[in-house]
Parts: sequence; C-alpha cells; structure tokens
Amino acid sequence: MSQEKLNGAVERSLERAVGERKRVLDGRVAPDPELVERPRRRRFTAEYKLAILREADACTRPGEIGALLRREGLYSSLLTEWRRQRERGALEALERPRGRRKADPRDGENAQLRRRLERAEAELEKARKVIEVQGNVSALLGELLEPSGAKPSTER
Repeated sequence: MSQEKLNGAVERSLERAVGERKRVLDGRVAPDPELVERPRRRRFTAEYKLAILREADACTRPGEIGALLRREGLYSSLLTEWRRQRERGALEALERPRGRRKADPRDGENAQLRRRLERAEAELEKARKVIEVQGNVSALLGELLEPSGAKPSTER
C-alpha cells in the first residue's frame, strides 16, 4: 500500500473519530452513524399519556393505532402500561415531582412559634425568681430596720 493511501485512511479515521465527517443523503447532511449521542430517557406527562390513550381508543380501522404509534415514536407496550395506570388511577400520581416534598410553610412557622414560647417561658421563670428574691430581701430588710424591742403594731 502506498504512503499516500495510508495517510488518507488515517485522516479519514481521525475525522470519523472526531466527528467531523458527515454523509450527504438526498442533498442533506447527516451525522456520522458511528458517533452516537448519549441516549436520554424520555418522560411523558400525564396529560400527554391521556391524550394518546384517548386518540388510540378512538381508532377504529385496522392499522390506525400502528400509524399513531409510528407518528409519536412510541411502542405498543407503553399503551398497555398507560392503560393499566389509567385503570388504577396512577397517572395523577406519576405526574407528581420526584424527590423530597417541599416543606409545609406552617411547619416552619410552628417551629418558630415554639422557640418564641420557650424563650418567653424562660424569661417568665426568671422574672418569678427575681420577684421571689425581692420579696425575701424586703422581708429581711424589714426585720433589720425594726427597732429591737418593739413589736409590730397591729392597729390601723
């Protein structure tokens, strides 16, 4: 094999590896079939599923369901699964977002109110202790300031 042919083959393989080489079909440029995009899982909303099921249920002539499936790019097994889900009422449940549920704003408000209540009760307990100490101090001062032989008068 000549050096020229070898270099051409290497260049073509490099182009193909990088993805720059494209094929021309019917005047259109098609991507290289050797370069496959990473597949992504399709997700269908509940409204879409119900619309397709309604349309499939409305099909009466032979081949209409097949045409519908080809047009939408679906498999017949999806129709079967979606019909079962519809019978169980699961389409609404499937529409819910995945993951953790959002926290109820009332839970946060309740937690905040509980913390405020605990702080208020702690302050009230402190105030009661201060009042009790003040009462004791007042009683002690009253005893100390009274003349030593005098009895407190009961007349008023």
